[in-house]
Amino acid sequence: MPNVVLVVDMLRGFLEEGNNLYCGDDARKIIPSVQALLQRELAIGSRVFYICDTHQPDDLEFQMFPIHCVEGTSESEIIPELSAYVGERIDKQRYSGFHNTKLDERLRQLAPEKITVCGVCTDICVLHTTADARNRDYLVEVPYDAVATFDPDAHVWALQHMESILGAKLVTAQPIVAG
Repeated sequence: MPNVVLVVDMLRGFLEEGNNLYCGDDARKIIPSVQALLQRELAIGSRVFYICDTHQPDDLEFQMFPIHCVEGTSESEIIPELSAYVGERIDKQRYSGFHNTKLDERLRQLAPEKITVCGVCTDICVLHTTADARNRDYLVEVPYDAVATFDPDAHVWALQHMESILGAKLVTAQPIVAG
């Protein structure tokens, strides 16, 4: 039973300046932590799923948020910094990586002992994906240094909610170095 890492929306549309839903320079700071997490987890045989916001041009979500990550555009591509890390792409159209995707089926096949959720946005897609994983009784870890969002207060609130209400364990993505 391999562990699973869900990399949520680490896409050009959220992490490259000039796009409608660019999460900001602070969000880019999590990239090294996500890389460290993926390197460590892949080395021990974990499976990686890239959960990717991919919308049709007329998606109803655009009534709430600016147009972003339209299928076939560069915005819906995984950022180049993660391209060397092997994983399976799962496209999503809503906040949760479970909603109308094959994620639930893939996880049932793998029966992971634990799921680690990282990426953006802490208070939206990371939160909803974590909630749906916990509602399916998976043990979930969220590395606080490998998640980010637009709003620092919403980030803190979401981490607290995932820990105290959803029962996710907050961990670090970076290796602990003994000194």
